[in-house]
Amino acid sequence: MPAAARFRVVTLNLEQDHKRWSLRRPLIEQGLAELRPDIIALNEVSVPLQAARALRAVVSARLGCDYHLVQQTRANSLSTVEGEALLTRFAVTETGNFDFQARDMVALVARLLIEGEPLDVCVTHLYMSRGDDSLRLHQVQQLLAWLDARADATACIVCGDFNATLDQPSAALMTSRFRPTQTAPTAFTPLADATGEVSHPYWPRMDRCIDYIWASGSLEVLASGVCLDRPRTDDLSLWPSDHAGVWADLAFRRTS
Repeated sequence: MPAAARFRVVTLNLEQDHKRWSLRRPLIEQGLAELRPDIIALNEVSVPLQAARALRAVVSARLGCDYHLVQQTRANSLSTVEGEALLTRFAVTETGNFDFQARDMVALVARLLIEGEPLDVCVTHLYMSRGDDSLRLHQVQQLLAWLDARADATACIVCGDFNATLDQPSAALMTSRFRPTQTAPTAFTPLADATGEVSHPYWPRMDRCIDYIWASGSLEVLASGVCLDRPRTDDLSLWPSDHAGVWADLAFRRTS
């Protein structure tokens, strides 16, 4: 039997349009072009700037292929501010979305077809890192129940900013059903705004993993690591985002 096709997934929290977005954006575009991902999951996408559409256009042009775009805005008043997004080179056969009905947070899912295998890819962003993990735990419980209702895919990937380390109950619950592709630190980078202020100044820099690509089912993790984790060479305070990204090379496990 021929080997399963290898495909690459990248996830990144964009930090909306904050902290010198116009200067950060080329770092993200260049990083994604170098990574050549098949699937890109994005958190904190700026709705006013249509950031996901702009990234889609640039990355598609640089790599000479067409990415499909799926988006879901946050709920209520945040629907005009930010959202979650998915870019993929694979065919999208259906999409869905879920409202956690807490803190205006949402999840999206797209069913992709990879060599005839249906794969669900979910993108979400959970409650803030300084917040009570009990809310994140409730969100993970809701998320898993929602994904269970879609259990007819061959496998599932969940991507995004979970704002929790693996020793916290919410992320630990995810490990009961999914495998994190890697756990190196992703938060928070030294990205600063024009005044020198960093995101979340109460946290040490790059001390923990809170961004994940979670894999389940028949997926095999071939390789994984942190990406989009370097500043501009002439400005060590200018990073692609206040989070590092995660990349993973995956393949469906062949049973015979």
